[in-house]
Amino acid sequence: MLIHPEEILETIQMVSNENLDIRTVTMGISLRDCGNPDIDVLNENIYRKITTYARDLVKTTDAVQNLYGIPIINKRISVTPIAVVAEGCDTPDFSSVAKTLDRAAEDVGVDFIGGFSALVQKGMTAGDLKLIKSIPEALSSTKKVCSSINVATTKAGINMDAVSLMGDIVKETAQRTADQGGIGCAKLVIFANAPDDNPFMAGAFHGIGEPECTINVGVSGPGVVNSAVRSLEDPTLGDISECIKKTSFKITRMGEVIGREVAKRLDANFGVLDLSLAPTPAIGDSVAAILEAMGLESCGTHGTTAALALLNDAVKKGGAMASSSVGGLSGAFIPVSEDAGMIRAVQRGSLSLDKLEAMTSVCSVGLDMIAVPGKTPASTISAIIADEMAIGMVNKKTTAVRLIPAPGKDVGDTVEFGGLLGMAPVMPVNEYSSEKFIARGGRIPAPIQALTN
Repeated sequence: MLIHPEEILETIQMVSNENLDIRTVTMGISLRDCGNPDIDVLNENIYRKITTYARDLVKTTDAVQNLYGIPIINKRISVTPIAVVAEGCDTPDFSSVAKTLDRAAEDVGVDFIGGFSALVQKGMTAGDLKLIKSIPEALSSTKKVCSSINVATTKAGINMDAVSLMGDIVKETAQRTADQGGIGCAKLVIFANAPDDNPFMAGAFHGIGEPECTINVGVSGPGVVNSAVRSLEDPTLGDISECIKKTSFKITRMGEVIGREVAKRLDANFGVLDLSLAPTPAIGDSVAAILEAMGLESCGTHGTTAALALLNDAVKKGGAMASSSVGGLSGAFIPVSEDAGMIRAVQRGSLSLDKLEAMTSVCSVGLDMIAVPGKTPASTISAIIADEMAIGMVNKKTTAVRLIPAPGKDVGDTVEFGGLLGMAPVMPVNEYSSEKFIARGGRIPAPIQALTN
């Protein structure tokens, strides 16, 4: 590939001043051959396989980072959904598996490990149920383990029994980690249409259709896109779209080079490049700031959903030109606590939970890293999950919920998590009850795939 000297200088500028980085390199490891009815044997098999495959992951990514001068922020592991791997174990609780994952992650030096997961969109097996009930203990007794539950797909509909159960699990997880602001919930995602190859936590897992070992890469870049849009002089929306496409192309090409080099050195398959714009609490590295650069006085005002749709589409179009291995979630993340612009918008009163829900209809992920009052009933949390799952199901896209019912906190308070998890203002929820609706259980049928409008 011929690289012009001006492109090198441009990349240095992006890294130095605009927070450009590779957000994450995630090694996916299949644990399907680790199964054993004896939970102790299973745990030993899992520990040995992870530490064998990932022993050089951190060292290799650091070497590639130094070679190219591009920061690689997080090194992570995703594994086969544990509900599948541990299904045959004759034990009522899977939290010991979470502790094994945590120990393996600590020993190989990665930031997080994802895959304490279950796929229950059409119903729950005995193993799925054991895993879900183990989540509060698993997330409160480990530091690096992340969990995700897929409760809906476009083809299967929404498993409302699972949605109802997850409201209780989210509440219990918050209570078990109350001394840290309910941080256990920051490591728990409820999905619709979860992808098998997502490199981003907390929702990463190694799908059952994936190969033995893969390297998936997630690029960042809100700061770069924000800077590019703000540099335009009186642009039309078409000019903005074109600018974002070109910027996304450059970011993606950089991620492709890094990902393939890491995979080659680790003798693993290169999986996918995720095009998501992932913000950080750093000033300027904000998706909300990009929307405001387009002309909105404050993120959350009327026009925000349209601006986000423009941004998401342009990022995908530019990225798709730069890589033939695009996957994962690929879109703009809009987590509240991890985006300085979103936090400001909530504090100003321009951004509400309802507007965030509307925005998720045109972008990736969903209601992400949102703190709500600790007194919020489990049925209300389940209802919020159900609404978001419906958006994903009907629109044939991935959506997710990562809510934190902050123990002892109410509207007007804030929850501090620190680092990339940032700070979350506690947002109000609708106080009218959804309890009877959620208690009905069953399954919301899959939507018709014709007669769309």
